Amino acid sequence: MREELEELIGYEMSDPRIGTVNVASVQVSPDFRHALVNLILEGTADEQAATIAALEHAKQFLRHQLTERLEIFRMPELHFEANLPASLAVKAPQILKRMKRGRPKDEKNAIS
Repeated sequence: MREELEELIGYEMSDPRIGTVNVASVQVSPDFRHALVNLILEGTADEQAATIAALEHAKQFLRHQLTERLEIFRMPELHFEANLPASLAVKAPQILKRMKRGRPKDEKNAIS
């Protein structure tokens, strides 16, 4: 569902209010009635709010397209939520890599 949503939003929607969007995850409730779609958005706070509003407006289109593509008996209601700013999402793998190594960014500033 995450991959199909990302393709639909990124390539098949022509709404100019929608900026650059990456679908981080989709969490579906156990009864398949609701799906929380976590998005990584770029741009200012106003642009992000416009993107969320445009996606909320296009919910029925997205649900219809997902129903046709995924052949699910019950398509959940979509709920969109901004997850992380794109700048943090890009830095996250670097931060996790440093944490895994167990040392700070600058060796000369490290306390021994």
